Amino acid sequence: MGKRVLWLAVAAAFIFSLNGCASSRKKDLEMQGLRNQVNALESQSPARTEEVVSEQATVTETESLDKTGEAKDRPSPRQIQAALKNAGYYQGVIDGKLGKQSRQAIRDFQKANNLSVDGKVGKKTWAALREYLQKKVK
Repeated sequence: MGKRVLWLAVAAAFIFSLNGCASSRKKDLEMQGLRNQVNALESQSPARTEEVVSEQATVTETESLDKTGEAKDRPSPRQIQAALKNAGYYQGVIDGKLGKQSRQAIRDFQKANNLSVDGKVGKKTWAALREYLQKKVK
């Protein structure tokens, strides 16, 4: 009888320990899933931050327009990039730097609008481009 009780106690302890291991593995899997989700969100964060900063810069530049929607003076690089982006010619980040990608977008816009293709935003180019500063083309 004593051996039987001892065997039952050992068997119960063994079964109890297996349950603990199974729930521990389940918790480990849940934790790993949560870690994966956090990592995915963290990897998206810089891109989203860049988008927000870009949009804020566009809003700030748009606020520098006069009541007719025209730039007060010469257009800023951010305004040029925003207008080119809205017109569908620029896919980069609106960073206020007219680099290689911006200059190519200007040339493409000029060519499509029968303007002198020089990669510079002069009076004629800006006259054609500024309408896109506040309106987006699909």
